[in-house]
Amino acid sequence: MATERYNPRDAEPRWQQKWNDEKVFVTDNSDPRDKYYVLEMFPYPSGRIHMGHVRNYAMGDVVARYKRARGFNVLHPMGWDAFGMPAENAAMERGVHPAAWTYQNIASMRTQLKAMGLSLDWSREFATCDVTYYQHQQHLFLDFLEKGLVYRKQSKVNWDPVDNTVLANEQVIDGRGWRSGALVEQRELTQWFFKITDFSQELLDALDTLDQWPEKVRLMQKNWIGRSEGLTIRWEVVRETAPDGTHEIAVYTTRPDTLFGASFLAIAADHPLAKQAAASNPAIDAFCEECRRAGTSLAALETAEKKGMDTGVRVRHPLDPSWELPVYVANFVLMDYGTGAIFGCPSGDQRDLDFARKYDLPVVAVVAPKDADPATFEIGDVAFDGEGVMINSRFIDGMTTTDAFEAVAAKLSTTMIGNQPQAERKVNFRLRDWGISRQRYWGCPIPVIHCDDCGVVPVPKADLPVKLPDDVTFDQPGNPLDRHPTWRHVACPHCGKDARRETDTMDTFVDSSWYFTRFTAPWENQPTNSEAANRWLPVDQYIGGIEHAILHLLYSRFFTRAMRETGHVDVKEPFKGLFTQGMVVHETYSRGQGMSREWVAPADIRIEEADGKRQAVLLSTGEEVTIGSIEKMSKSKKNVVDPDDIIASYGADTARFFVLSDSPPDRDVIWSEAGVEGAHRFTQRLWRLISEAADALKGVEPNPATEGEALAISQAAHKTLKAVQGDYDKLAFNKAVARIYELVNTLASALGKAASGGAGMDYCAAVRDAVEILIAIVAPITPHLAEECSAALGASGLVSTSAWPTFNATLVVENEIVLPVQINGKKRAELTIAREADQDAVQNAVLALDAVKSALNGQAPKKIIVVPQRIVNIVV
Repeated sequence: MATERYNPRDAEPRWQQKWNDEKVFVTDNSDPRDKYYVLEMFPYPSGRIHMGHVRNYAMGDVVARYKRARGFNVLHPMGWDAFGMPAENAAMERGVHPAAWTYQNIASMRTQLKAMGLSLDWSREFATCDVTYYQHQQHLFLDFLEKGLVYRKQSKVNWDPVDNTVLANEQVIDGRGWRSGALVEQRELTQWFFKITDFSQELLDALDTLDQWPEKVRLMQKNWIGRSEGLTIRWEVVRETAPDGTHEIAVYTTRPDTLFGASFLAIAADHPLAKQAAASNPAIDAFCEECRRAGTSLAALETAEKKGMDTGVRVRHPLDPSWELPVYVANFVLMDYGTGAIFGCPSGDQRDLDFARKYDLPVVAVVAPKDADPATFEIGDVAFDGEGVMINSRFIDGMTTTDAFEAVAAKLSTTMIGNQPQAERKVNFRLRDWGISRQRYWGCPIPVIHCDDCGVVPVPKADLPVKLPDDVTFDQPGNPLDRHPTWRHVACPHCGKDARRETDTMDTFVDSSWYFTRFTAPWENQPTNSEAANRWLPVDQYIGGIEHAILHLLYSRFFTRAMRETGHVDVKEPFKGLFTQGMVVHETYSRGQGMSREWVAPADIRIEEADGKRQAVLLSTGEEVTIGSIEKMSKSKKNVVDPDDIIASYGADTARFFVLSDSPPDRDVIWSEAGVEGAHRFTQRLWRLISEAADALKGVEPNPATEGEALAISQAAHKTLKAVQGDYDKLAFNKAVARIYELVNTLASALGKAASGGAGMDYCAAVRDAVEILIAIVAPITPHLAEECSAALGASGLVSTSAWPTFNATLVVENEIVLPVQINGKKRAELTIAREADQDAVQNAVLALDAVKSALNGQAPKKIIVVPQRIVNIVV
């Protein structure tokens, strides 16, 4: 029979409406079934979703639909990470209020996401800029404050004098603000901090329990927390070289074994000694100011030229008082790390070596590789920072680095400076407390009041929320809250006198550090419903980009612990399983060269084949453009594909199918028009095969064949069901897609036979069973198409509410096995043979193999040893 093409523009909105009307994806907290919480990192409402969103949310949706079919009570919510600078920038540039811009973008993106057919519980939706969300965040802040997990202190910050805001280290580029381009100033501001360092060791130890996280993410977090065991060593200052009152410099080191290779000390520009030296030396003062203007991110420190200035101060070597070393101010030492001072061992650290070569300081090799000759081993242009044997190190010569550490530690711990040991063992962490103060309007207000008489006074919880005022202006840089005529003025809750609200707002990382908890009961008048939170958490499967592997995940882990300390939850970790998906990438197109290069969007070109080569031409003029490298989709290079265009042209199911089919989900997927068209052809083929056979299969009870000509059909379907089930469990979506392709190819002729009317009832029953399996396994990826196919077969219920089929164990048993064949102990071939084959049959089949014939060269083997269903050994 003739069948109309599958029309996604008709089918997809229709099934989405059906799901919505029947509230298929609304989750009931009281449902007694086992829970499964799947969550994709919620998006920033920029106004448009991109193909990265499509891939991310398609992955989460497959998991949600699959787990729902497996009988779990699934929570799959959606919200918006809605505070932040882009909204304020829009307010300044376009003259719109940040709230209006944000909520308009949310409306647009919600429409786009709903068009994807995602099985989301939209009844739990919220944005972090909703007052009903951030008032509970303020409640949490006050609880943390009461528990001693929040404090306020003077802190050095990067200050942009044009934007009038604090910048993160990563936002300082070559000493200038990333947005304004202004020279950044170092200022001392009073900032609010979360005491994440209270949990340093716990955060580190618990990484070992996160066995469903990628190893690379756990390693990144481990390195960020940065636990080290070392010594804090006091270096005595040569009195006549130092400012009055300076007697020693404390240095933390993890390598006291290399002390005999020391050639200098380096201190941060903000070290007290550097400030003293700068006060009397304009050159040092200027250099310290230069250091402060430079970027202080790790990346900036690693790539910047290593610079220093001799302070004129000298220190005595802790193991030899007659040995004096110079003290430099250096641009690669930060006051925030360790003690703000390091000793430089050029032979064992590349940074120190570069510095020593530049300033003509001694380089003494003190650790040699175990296989090197100590008498001749030298350091060239590359430092040796590995394990080895001590050389040129007096009483520790010949020791391993580990033994030398202990020997030096023992000696210095019994040597006294004044009434204190010269060195003490110390565990240090690289992790620093989390500064959350931001000088901007569009963020969660910090709920405290400043009173001249009472000091810092928390806002009473009964007075929450502290709402952002709507009547603000963005006609000048800086925080509008600072210049609002009335908002900041308030009576002190303690004494009633005139006081001032805190005008700093919270870092937006705070908003995203507990949203997953709020989703468990977003209607509550408290931050959480502990019973619901404890039942749903941890999130069973969290999905998002690797770019959030450190800060967002670490802050969320801290927040869960802080909420545990304040009685809001009783869980240890927020995310049980973590998956970091790859990006969607696309080749680039451009015209012109160098500074005049102009990027061209994929929608504006046509790919042609000419003389066996691909070329791109402009649709408007036919002009050939250059096909460039494959890169992450970005607006700047215009290699962006609009999901709306894809959904309008091919349908959401095609887009979902393609982004999940082309490569492993943790790797980048290369977007190509040919790939999308291939996915579209598959959906059309699947619809055609099933719809053409639908009349013949309607009313037929599904029943797998156990013998006869339909047996192969049932075996293929049930084996595929078992394999795809395993693929979905492991998030191996691309493997599942490959198996679905194979099953469709296998069923094509059977469906054709059923459609032609040439099949008996038993055959049609086996085909109907196989088709229902096919629909079930493809439904998580292409849910609209699955519903349409199921309806065509006469099914009354929804695929989206149907149980996952059960494979027939007898049909998935492999009747053939593959035996490795060894000749004289080395594998030479493989033998595929029936599982039930007897020993004689195995021996005869082995001797017929070409590889065995070649090895025997006409001779009879001395012995053939058959280990049943395991291996065959031939002795020649």
